[in-house]
Amino acid sequence: MTKPAWIDLDGLANMRDLGGLPTQDGGQIQPGRLVRSDNLQELTDADIETLLEHGVTDIVDLRSKAELQMTGPGPLIDLESLTHHHHSLFADDDIAVEDALVLPWADRVEEERDDNHWTSHYLGYLAERPDSVSDALRVVARAEGAAVVHCAAGKDRTGTVVALALSAVGVSDEDVTADYLATTERIEGIVERLQATPAYADNLRDRPMSDHIPDPETIPRLLDAVRRTAGSVPAFLKATGWSDEDLEQLRRRLTDPAG
Repeated sequence: MTKPAWIDLDGLANMRDLGGLPTQDGGQIQPGRLVRSDNLQELTDADIETLLEHGVTDIVDLRSKAELQMTGPGPLIDLESLTHHHHSLFADDDIAVEDALVLPWADRVEEERDDNHWTSHYLGYLAERPDSVSDALRVVARAEGAAVVHCAAGKDRTGTVVALALSAVGVSDEDVTADYLATTERIEGIVERLQATPAYADNLRDRPMSDHIPDPETIPRLLDAVRRTAGSVPAFLKATGWSDEDLEQLRRRLTDPAG
């Protein structure tokens, strides 16, 4: 497994560039194309400068409207050189401002879609918001520079979208899973950040750290479930309206040095 290409910034805990991951045809994910991260609300001026030097042009925010309303706009919102894309993975995301104190997963009863808890959770994203998954990956395919895909922790929603992106362009399940599990290295820092944020503190209170550690079975089971139901990750994307050319554009963007 390629060593994670961490981007260490003062204002976050879980950012890494996916460049260097091998594809099964002998290629690799190109650096500066796809970056995954936790919340970007606390970036310093120096952090922002580092991201701009890294070539970031697009921000894909997978958080809910409630999260955005509760945490307020982050410091990147004022940069004209960046394009922001909001694609919530929750179906019930039309929330009024006065109801923003309730996060969309509070007291939520989910359909059980897999015996693995987190796989079931991630399949819920695909079932409830295939449009958001599809649109988020379109941003990655069309970005002029690096696209940063993020949620709150950079593990679950981000992990789902990134896993599909990598799988669609030929990264093996083993390497997709290894990337997902790399978050384990930063999990304590991630949880500490979120516990210090009022929007997430109640949800995290009294939960053991073991609840947050990525499960090695989650991503393989997610990808297997997609293949059972849709045939393949590309077929899943085609069911959301993607064409062969869209898939080729994603492949070129992530794997072609000239892309």
